[in-house]
Amino acid sequence: MGQDQTKQQIEKGLQLYQSNQTEKALQVWTKLLEKSSDLVGRFRVLGCLVTAHAEMGRYKEMLKFAVVQIDTARELEDADFLLESYLNLARSNEKLCEFHKTISYCKTCLGLPGTRAGAQLGGQVSLSMGNAFLGLSLFQKALESFEKALRYAHNNDDTMLECRVCCSLGSFYAQVKDYEKALFFPCKAAELVNDYGKGWSLKYRAMSQYHMAVAYRLLGHLGSAMECCEESMKIALQHGDRPLQALCLLCFADIHRSRGDLETAFPRYDSAMSIMTEIGNRLGQVQVLLGVAKCWVARKAPDKALDAIERAQDLAEEVGNKLSQLKLHCLSEGIYRGKGLQRELRAHVVRFHECVEETELYCGLCGESIGERNSRLQALPCSHIFHLRCLQNNGTRSCPNCRRSSMKPGFV
Repeated sequence: MGQDQTKQQIEKGLQLYQSNQTEKALQVWTKLLEKSSDLVGRFRVLGCLVTAHAEMGRYKEMLKFAVVQIDTARELEDADFLLESYLNLARSNEKLCEFHKTISYCKTCLGLPGTRAGAQLGGQVSLSMGNAFLGLSLFQKALESFEKALRYAHNNDDTMLECRVCCSLGSFYAQVKDYEKALFFPCKAAELVNDYGKGWSLKYRAMSQYHMAVAYRLLGHLGSAMECCEESMKIALQHGDRPLQALCLLCFADIHRSRGDLETAFPRYDSAMSIMTEIGNRLGQVQVLLGVAKCWVARKAPDKALDAIERAQDLAEEVGNKLSQLKLHCLSEGIYRGKGLQRELRAHVVRFHECVEETELYCGLCGESIGERNSRLQALPCSHIFHLRCLQNNGTRSCPNCRRSSMKPGFV
């Protein structure tokens, strides 16, 4: 099959895909991959297959096609194609919670010689790297990467990328518990969708609505949280977006738990867990189990809570997410204190403080933990974060964390 026929078939698949006939689109592209001898066409088809499987939550298939695309890019001996294929490989590993691999492939992208695609894809590389650092609870590095991605978006007038970065920043600030910023950034993403998103996929609206729902729940505005989550779920169902469906089910469950309606929360957690397991989102599974454990604590069933915590802890350690481990140790600490089991209590207190140190989740000015309660935070240009009140009170112009790390031990 020649170039023109390949282009026609790619376009036919895209039209089917955009009209929500995903399986038919996949059939067209898969058949084309078998027949086409045009390397550039094959590369483009593989890119379509990577994107489609990502949105459907078929992450292992996504990874498989990304690996084949790398081989095709090498055959083409073109740096632009190589950059794009390494980015797809990074994204595939990000979706499978293989965060160290994601960072490694992103660094490979950034280390490639200057290419035409570099300016266009550099922001997406930084975003994927930021998401991976956030998955590992490396908050300073995550924020640094997100800010770099935002600069790319502004410099290249890429409002789609800006929208995605704003959603990731919403997740970042939700995790460190600055709930005002956790709401501000997805609201900004929703504004971008309204202002520029006429020809965009509805997934951008769904994504911003989901992150707004999370922030509203954390702020205690449960009615608004439910409205945003319902809007996001409606779009996710229309488009067969399994990953987003799972996140919405988790958010619904958390909203019901916040209302004290545990009977309604439990089946939502079960449904979320089923999809998270099916697609391979291990970090999502940790969040589900954490919610389930909190429900059992509220039900005064500590042994069932500990069972959920143990399963979550194994997964959190597997993916390397320190913040989840910290939360799980904190929850265990409360349970063992109630049981009066001092040895187990001490072990979890020690591990909790180790996790705080490892994540650097404390203010370098007052020494108090960051992320323990909702508080306004401010990042300095180095991406270290502090309580806003501490920066205002101390009037510091240089970062105390950076000053400390640059001081060399002296000898008397």
